[in-house]
Amino acid sequence: MTADLGRAPNLTKHDARQRLEHERNCRLAQLRAIEESAPHADKDLQEAQTAAIERVLKEIDAARERLADGPYGTCKSCRSFIPVERLEILPYVRFCVGCQQRVS
Repeated sequence: MTADLGRAPNLTKHDARQRLEHERNCRLAQLRAIEESAPHADKDLQEAQTAAIERVLKEIDAARERLADGPYGTCKSCRSFIPVERLEILPYVRFCVGCQQRVS
């Protein structure tokens, strides 16, 4: 049985790993679609989309490291637990909602 993350008994490490892998695969598919549309796409838009997706991929990789090291699911700023509902939607998120609003 996999351990629960923090106070989020409904999200196990296995669940988090699966969600992160799904997010990663979706972003890689988006990059492939952008590359395939290259001859017909607006170059500035394509570059902006690619940069945004690459940023998310870095966040996903960082979340995978946090999952392996243990601080996954804890806000990087206030150190409180990130609600499981937030992690289910954005499994790579680093901040709770309050801290995210302050850093944005």
